[in-house]
Amino acid sequence: MLRFFVDRLVRLVLVLIAITVVSFLFMHAIPGDPVILRLGEHASPQEAAHLRAQLGLDRPWFVQLALYLVAVAHGDLGASVFDAQPVSLKLAQYFPATLELTLGAMLFAVIVGVPAGVVAAVRHRHAIDALTMSAVLLGVSIPVFWLGWMLVYAFAVVPSHFGLNLFPISGRISLNYMFPARTHLVVIDALLAGNGAAAADALWHLILPAVTLGTIPLAIIAKITRSGMLDVLSSDYIRTARAKGLDGRSVILKHALRNALIPIITILGLQTGLLLGGAVLTESIFAWPGVGRLAFEAISNRDMPLINGCLLLFAAVFVVVNTAVDLLYAAANPRIRFS
Repeated sequence: MLRFFVDRLVRLVLVLIAITVVSFLFMHAIPGDPVILRLGEHASPQEAAHLRAQLGLDRPWFVQLALYLVAVAHGDLGASVFDAQPVSLKLAQYFPATLELTLGAMLFAVIVGVPAGVVAAVRHRHAIDALTMSAVLLGVSIPVFWLGWMLVYAFAVVPSHFGLNLFPISGRISLNYMFPARTHLVVIDALLAGNGAAAADALWHLILPAVTLGTIPLAIIAKITRSGMLDVLSSDYIRTARAKGLDGRSVILKHALRNALIPIITILGLQTGLLLGGAVLTESIFAWPGVGRLAFEAISNRDMPLINGCLLLFAAVFVVVNTAVDLLYAAANPRIRFS
């Protein structure tokens, strides 16, 4: 187990270094001057030169890269070029919103996707199987930005014409609720404060963004669950369990589903990591104050320290999630051991 953790730690460090170097080189190849973006086109050459020297942008690119890597190694992610705020502080402010949205999206995907895949496998080659697989294909094919706008229009804009306020279209919670921020996850903080109305309001704000972001993972999870269940249901030990007279529900849930969990856990880990780094469109549509929206603004402003900070955060989370998935393998299948 110790060797396993050391191996994953080394991989994490190498991935972070590689991402930092590649993103640094790409951003320097893109046209545009972050100093001009910050000061404006009418800034004097003296002002631009002073700010460029202050930010260290007047040095050769390889010197900037080396200095940045040394600073990151000491835990300093630098300051934003655009507003001079520490990158680590901005990430700490925006990451909880992205985490909450990702957890909501994955919860929606699992609650709907796994049962749908199980039912489709049990009712293989029946109408419900065909309908489920058609819905899966539709869910994977619909672009996130189109789905988000359609949900906003159908469940927020149209009802408002009839005096109905079904769902909000922006933000994490209504402004009239106040409670201490302990975890910075609004739903959990409201529950910890004993404010059920605030928790319900936060969940109300979370539904449309979570459904938008979780639709594609839901479709993938349903398809993987169906495929895994079909393989397991055709196994000899399942036929033996049924021949012994075991209850059909027990055979499906206790024996078949547990042995089909490995591919499901794999896709859950991959999709969670991807959602954490790919929620840009959803956060933009619903004005969700997360890291995806922050990264989009950083790229627009060519804010190199902030871009690298976002990328390092995404990479670290992705590696950590996949390490957790490897550990869950052993819990789902005792035959798997780490040495």
